[in-house]
Amino acid sequence: MDKSLRIVFYGTPSFATAILAKLHESHHKVVAVVTAVDKPAGRGRKINESDVKKYAVANDIPVLQPKNLKALEFIEELQSFKADLQVIVAFRMLPKVVWDMPALGTFNLHASLLPQYRGAAPINWAIINREKETGVTTFFIDDKIDTGAIIDQSRCDIVEDETVGSLYMKLQDLGKELTLKTVNDIASGTATSSPQENPDNPSDAPKLNVDNTTIDWTKTATEIDALVRGLSPFPIAKALLSQNDKVEQIKVHETAVVYKEHKMIAGSMILIDSELHIACGKDLLQIIKIQLPNKKAMSVKDLLNGYEFHASAIMINREA
Repeated sequence: MDKSLRIVFYGTPSFATAILAKLHESHHKVVAVVTAVDKPAGRGRKINESDVKKYAVANDIPVLQPKNLKALEFIEELQSFKADLQVIVAFRMLPKVVWDMPALGTFNLHASLLPQYRGAAPINWAIINREKETGVTTFFIDDKIDTGAIIDQSRCDIVEDETVGSLYMKLQDLGKELTLKTVNDIASGTATSSPQENPDNPSDAPKLNVDNTTIDWTKTATEIDALVRGLSPFPIAKALLSQNDKVEQIKVHETAVVYKEHKMIAGSMILIDSELHIACGKDLLQIIKIQLPNKKAMSVKDLLNGYEFHASAIMINREA
C-alpha cells in the first residue's frame, strides 16, 4: 500500500462532500476540514451549515471555519495539523501562506478540462455553450485562479439532453476517482505536472447572475434550450413575462426545441392544444415546465387547467 498522507481538505457544497468522503474512506487520513462560515438562510433565517461541515462533524473530523484566511490564529491552527498535502474542491481562493504550507503542496479539483472554463460555474457554462465534452482536472494551486500546473484529467461526453443536474453527478463520480488517484500518485512520488497553456480563444465560466441567467428571446431556440438545461435544476433560467401592463419575472424549468420557421416577433406566445410555444430569433421553444411568481413549478399542461394568459401576454428581454 502507498504511503498514507495527512490531508487538510477545503470545500463547501455537496460536490465537494463526495470527494471528501472518498478520501476519508481511503488509507489516507483527513486530519481537518476547512469550510465556509455558517450563514442564516431561508425565511426563518435558520443557521445553515455547509454540506462539507455536516459530513465532517458526522465523521469526527475537526472543522475550521475562518472568516479571514490570513488571520494568524487560523494559520497557527492549520500548522498544528502537520498536513503533508492539501486538497481543494469548490472553495474560495487561498493566500500563498496557506497553499504553500504543506511539503507536498496544495492541489485543486476543477470541474472542467482546463485551461478551458476557468471560473466559478464550469459545469453550467459547458452545457450553455453546447460543448460535446467536458471533464475534471487536478492542478497545483498558484497565485491566480485556476491557472496552476495540471496534474491529471478525466473526460466525459455531454449528451444531447444533458442538464446541470445529470452532468454534476457524472463529474462528481469522475472527480472522486481522479482526486484519490492524484493523492495516491503524489504519495508514491509518481505524480507529474505540466504548466497550463493559455488558449487563443478561451471559454470562461463566470459567476452566474440575473443578467446571464435571463432568457434573450432574440437568440435561437437551440441556444435558449441550452441555457435552460445549463441552469436546471439550479439556479433555473429566468424570463420576463409582460401582460396586462405588468412585467413579472418567471422561471423556466424545462423546454424543447420546435424546428419551425416563423415571422413572429421574438417572445410572441402561441397556445396550441395545451402547449405553450414561444417565438425565438430562430425556430420556436416549447415551454414544458414553468414557475409563475409565488407559485410552485408545474407542467404547462397542468398550469393551463386553471390559469389563462392575458391576450397581451408576450415574453420580453431585459433592458440593457
